[in-house]
Amino acid sequence: MYIYNVTANIEESIHDEWLTWIKEHIPQVLATGKFEKATLSRVLVEEDMGGVTYSVQYRSYSREALDAYYRDDADKLRAEGLKKFADKMLSFRTELQIVDEYTVNFK
Repeated sequence: MYIYNVTANIEESIHDEWLTWIKEHIPQVLATGKFEKATLSRVLVEEDMGGVTYSVQYRSYSREALDAYYRDDADKLRAEGLKKFADKMLSFRTELQIVDEYTVNFK
């Protein structure tokens, strides 16, 4: 299992608009059929550059599904955010491979 993580720092001036947009954007990414779910999280650190930072973690079905997303969908979906928010949003992407998962039940 792979996680495609997008971390974005958003300027305060567009924060509310961006948050509305990302909540519409995530379902569009999921609609590609390459991911089973996504988690939107606020990063709880004070950035020297200011702004608010978020992480979106998309859980991919497989390496092949993630590669297909890059090949078929990523450019179009990325361009949308870049066009709308330009230099008021700084983002970077990382891939994570899940090695193992653990849960606990205290019942």
